Amino acid sequence: MNRRECISRLGLAAGAVGIPESDSAAAQTYRQATRGLPPLKITNVKVILTNPPYANGTFSFMQRLVIAKVETSEPGLYGLGCASFVFRPAAVAAVIEKYLRPFIVGKDPEMISDLFQSMHVSTLWRTGPIHNYALSGVDMALWDIKGKRAGMPVYQLLGGKTRSAIQCYADASGRDAAEMAESVKKTQERGFHHVRLNYSGRKVPETPALAGMPTNVVIDPEEWVREIPGIFEGVRKACGEEVELIQHLHGQLPPQSTIGLAKRLEPFRPYFLEDPFYPEDIGYLKNLRQVTTVPIGTSEKFVSEQEYVGLVTGRLIDFIRIHVPAIGGFTKSWKLALLGEWFAIRTAWHAPADLSPVGHAANGHLDLAAPNFGIQEGSVVHGDAIREIFPGTPTIRNGYLFINEAPGLGIDVNEKAAAKYPCSLEDGNFGPKRGPNGSIIGN
Repeated sequence: MNRRECISRLGLAAGAVGIPESDSAAAQTYRQATRGLPPLKITNVKVILTNPPYANGTFSFMQRLVIAKVETSEPGLYGLGCASFVFRPAAVAAVIEKYLRPFIVGKDPEMISDLFQSMHVSTLWRTGPIHNYALSGVDMALWDIKGKRAGMPVYQLLGGKTRSAIQCYADASGRDAAEMAESVKKTQERGFHHVRLNYSGRKVPETPALAGMPTNVVIDPEEWVREIPGIFEGVRKACGEEVELIQHLHGQLPPQSTIGLAKRLEPFRPYFLEDPFYPEDIGYLKNLRQVTTVPIGTSEKFVSEQEYVGLVTGRLIDFIRIHVPAIGGFTKSWKLALLGEWFAIRTAWHAPADLSPVGHAANGHLDLAAPNFGIQEGSVVHGDAIREIFPGTPTIRNGYLFINEAPGLGIDVNEKAAAKYPCSLEDGNFGPKRGPNGSIIGN
């Protein structure tokens, strides 16, 4: 009996006994015959917590990694997802273990869109960062499973490659033009053509307003406004016009000061101005757009589509650089990339050191598939401990990111190696950061 005859007879058998085809054993066999694969179920969701050292051997709570491992009924088939929220790892782990695991165990992991939406709305109140990070861990793992089962890298499921490697930008730092230019040159020697300038700032003198106030960092926003244009000018003179320069602001300047700074930077042709405003101040992007041609990249602190969709459709930004786990994971990020394509907005996904290698791999698959790829944040150098824990960790060579081409996300986890670096779940608060007048400056 050939395949077509088998399918025909199975359909007749289901109808003959009056059983709805979707509920019959024959229907199950029909689906197997048409798909060629047995039914698949989620059997467990594990959380792996680890706090490995940086490449230089130092430890920090900023390297607390949270990984979701979704296991299935097919022996040996599982997926990994990044849920690393270093400031609230215990909360994210609890959401995955106590709420998402019982919600999805027994369900079909191949129904990614339906599972994502059902998990997303399962809290009634949604788009908070803790739930988003937990959702990201599971969602990313489902894509990993689908790629493994299909026997191809995840980017192939998105339509295939649109480039062979992923161009990255690295970081330079300094307190003045000379220090910054020297740092940029070292970055160029490593093969990078795009460099983000991180102004270190000078030590802010103690003021009566700061006396006795709990403080982690003190910065003077107006000093940034005074010094950064001169630094750009010095770097351009020392390093030339070929290097592309990015200025990171973290949103920590007063909005009008940021607008004035952007206008002063125009002659030095920034590649983009990164995070000019906090999420609470994005209304100022319209003001900024009206007075300067400097490209704008923003959204690393966004958690909701209500924050970024209007910026895309209003053409108020040029680069979308969300943190993939913070908005809920791979599914939503791919939708955002495609939305950006329709409005000539390029991607520049956030990729700090506290993003796990699984998250970096996910960024890489989005980058390879997105036709509107712009640039990838990529200054993180992973050490031996990370590579032992996560075989298949992406690599950066001559300013380009390369992922492992194995099926799925191309990355695995060595749980025994991860257990060598136990993850403390205590503390982990950021800041406070203050200005000279004592006011807290957002992070």
